[in-house]
Amino acid sequence: MIFTETPLAGAFVIALETRDDERGFFARAFCQNELAEHGLETTVAQANLSYNHRKGTLRGLHMQNPPHGEDKMVRCISGAIYDAIVDLRPGSPTYRQWFGVELSAANRLMLYVPKGFAHGYQSLTDGSEVLYMVTQFYTPGAERGLRWNDPAFGVAWPLPDPILSEKDAAAPDFTP
Repeated sequence: MIFTETPLAGAFVIALETRDDERGFFARAFCQNELAEHGLETTVAQANLSYNHRKGTLRGLHMQNPPHGEDKMVRCISGAIYDAIVDLRPGSPTYRQWFGVELSAANRLMLYVPKGFAHGYQSLTDGSEVLYMVTQFYTPGAERGLRWNDPAFGVAWPLPDPILSEKDAAAPDFTP
């Protein structure tokens, strides 16, 4: 696994380190030892799948409040998405800053999202499918949603007029 730190402290883009031959390749997609070497959480409590029928579907911005905060490892396994994160850790040097990256079945990148970050993505293709590995179990009542286009963050989503759930469309602006 090849770890590249993003401009947001503690968040990484992770690429596969492939072993190629005439058949294709083999690569480690998750390794507790390699995550630990980078000071990252190694527990996976749950793996979740999200499927999007249509290009332009936007999910987010979401997080779980403490003490139920979760680290996420997000990979697009079919199609392509634009994945965005916002650092909401008070006292962080990158507090309220955002970062985005394209994740796709073709580039096989994964985004490591630390707890205390809001997370969302927009589907860039019809039929995108996203795999999340998370370090905490989903806790009803601990979830928090923030408006996808909150001017406090200024996330530059790639596609106009996103397809939103009622819940995401009604999410509030950020208040510290």
